[in-house]
Amino acid sequence: MLRRASLLFAVLFSMAGQALADGSWADKMFAERSHDFGPVPRAAKIEFKFPLTNLYKEDVHIAGVRSSCGCTLPRVEKDTLKSHEQGSIIAEFNTRAFLGQHGAHLTVTIDRPYYAEVQLEVKGYIRTDVVVDPGQVNFGSVDEGAGAERKFTVDFAGRQDWQILDVKPGSPALNASIKETRRDAGRVSYEVSVRLADSTPTGYLHDQLTLVTNDRRSPELAVIVEGRVTPELSVSPSTLMLGIMQPGQTVTKQLVIRAKRPFKVTGLTAETGTFSFKPSEDEAKTVHLVPVTFTADDQPGKIVRRILIETDLGSHGTAEIEVFGDVAAPLAGK
Repeated sequence: MLRRASLLFAVLFSMAGQALADGSWADKMFAERSHDFGPVPRAAKIEFKFPLTNLYKEDVHIAGVRSSCGCTLPRVEKDTLKSHEQGSIIAEFNTRAFLGQHGAHLTVTIDRPYYAEVQLEVKGYIRTDVVVDPGQVNFGSVDEGAGAERKFTVDFAGRQDWQILDVKPGSPALNASIKETRRDAGRVSYEVSVRLADSTPTGYLHDQLTLVTNDRRSPELAVIVEGRVTPELSVSPSTLMLGIMQPGQTVTKQLVIRAKRPFKVTGLTAETGTFSFKPSEDEAKTVHLVPVTFTADDQPGKIVRRILIETDLGSHGTAEIEVFGDVAAPLAGK
């Protein structure tokens, strides 16, 4: 029995050593390792995110990423990932400096917890006959509830009968329309208007429009849409960390509540737990500092709570934050 157990341990140790040696442990973090951009317009901003997830207990550190070709510009979204945290390697196709069919090998270098290299591949065809200006739809920063509109042009040189038949937004937050502005001497131009809905939720927007054409060889063209909808009310920190507490211990943290116009804090409530709040004086201002005091229960365990913040700013004047912590077992002798 002892011999069989020793043999099994040796086999498992050998398999683990082989995984570390060939880097297969790092490959497993990537959901996909190749992407085809397909036909894309000249001068358009085209990029793809290779998602990865840290599947291990140790932190994973990405030392860098390099490309075999200037046609693809890679970058690391986040270089350190904790256990089960997600990130991505972003590959941007260089449609301004290159034309025609191109591809690249991307080498992702990881130096912690062990050294490994992961190979990614991208390819695509940058068209010479279609130009998008500007190369993306960038809404920038938009106030919550305000909406916004941006326009871009599409120029085609070649067939006289080339058409954009439709434009398909990738998100219900977007609405788009097209207008033909030129058709002569083998050149065709369109103006595309893109509207961001007033009801778009707060946060970052990364989406795309699909232009449907009558070109049988390449019927669809993608245009990236980016922006950020900023909330009327913001709270810092967005997640309140209480840390590790002893039973009955009291901890006080501070919330910073901001808005672009003066407001009053009308309510602070926690779903459960022993919380007390001390709002600032009853006056309207753009920044409120609110101490939050929590008293731990007698029983050890995890603390997961929510705090609701209400103000007089109307429909967009509320916010929720999460609260995390741990109540440790009582100290010996207590």
